[in-house]
Amino acid sequence: MATSANYRVMSGMRPTGALHLGHYHGVLKNWVRLQNEYECFFSIVDWHALTTEYETPGAIERNVWEMIIDWLAVGINPGAAKLYIQSRIPEHAELHLLLSMLTPQSWLERVPSYKEQQERLHEKDLTTYGFLGYPLLQTADIIIFKASYVPVGEDQVAHVEMAREVARRFNYLYGRDPGFESKAERAARKMGKKNNKLYFELLNKYQEQGDAQALEKARALVEAQQNISISDRERLVGYLEGGGKMIFPEPRALLTEAPKMPGTDGQKMSKSYNNTISLREPSARVEDKVRTMPTDPARIRRKDPGDPEKCPVWDLHKVYSDESLKDWVQQGCRSAGIGCLDCKKPLIEAIIREQAPIRERAEDYINDPETVRAIINEGCETARDVARETLTEVREAMGLDYA
Repeated sequence: MATSANYRVMSGMRPTGALHLGHYHGVLKNWVRLQNEYECFFSIVDWHALTTEYETPGAIERNVWEMIIDWLAVGINPGAAKLYIQSRIPEHAELHLLLSMLTPQSWLERVPSYKEQQERLHEKDLTTYGFLGYPLLQTADIIIFKASYVPVGEDQVAHVEMAREVARRFNYLYGRDPGFESKAERAARKMGKKNNKLYFELLNKYQEQGDAQALEKARALVEAQQNISISDRERLVGYLEGGGKMIFPEPRALLTEAPKMPGTDGQKMSKSYNNTISLREPSARVEDKVRTMPTDPARIRRKDPGDPEKCPVWDLHKVYSDESLKDWVQQGCRSAGIGCLDCKKPLIEAIIREQAPIRERAEDYINDPETVRAIINEGCETARDVARETLTEVREAMGLDYA
């Protein structure tokens, strides 16, 4: 049976400035968990940043290194995950170009974020080829590593669905390489005599009898093989389904539960709303930001009872407080037994306590930039090796290998 360690995960973040608690609780804590379960590739997608910041790119480099420090400080382990900068892997750009030859323009225009971002960032001129094509660049980011899963929120599922469609279209157009059947048979023999026999028994059950369960068992058998290459594995899966070599696996969205991280004004925490608490926010500023958060407008005086459900501070308690503390807040607020500052105090303490080890680790990396650069250099080198291997397959499949 295939284990999660056999699968790759790919995700990335735009370098747009200091990361905040919304990034931590919504993305980074999940990455820390995933790096111990899958083979992970985490990218600083600086080309994506250029799709909206092409007029003022000056801050991107500084933001790249600040983001890397934040990743390392929260516990992203370069020994467990590959950390790299998108623009240091030029194969991304080549794959993006090749995919653009076969991707209908209508697929790009129907991505929900295309019009949404144009409306939200109406002060910028986003009528550019790069902005229209950035979902396809995102597809290239994902499939160049043959990622099985992409951890995303609900708002990004459409991008992963597009990556699946592009991968499927590419496989359909270019997946049948010369001598495919004989190559698949040779790949099956590499699994060993017993597994080779079982593979063809299951193959016959599926193709001759339509036994869907046999197909699933055969897929699992192939995925469990540790002694065959990714290319052979893809060829065997493609052979099972009666098609050609599956050059690109179809990635799936890995939806993860993440708490809604409220900002200091009660809206979703976002730089756009200027309501964030950064990962490395000084303690005095954390205290000031939380103390001045709006509360239930009905609590005008200290003795007025309130309703936590109408108070933005309550949403922070949902993230940081245990059940006993939340009960204390509910009872104290509704009875006017506690004041708003009493309610905010344990939140201030919890946030500062959470940030303390992050700030400490970040300081170590800030004082040792050579180590940070070495980590990224190594990650880029590893990522590029994988990307080169994929591009070799792509060129061969498309008839562009002239050697």
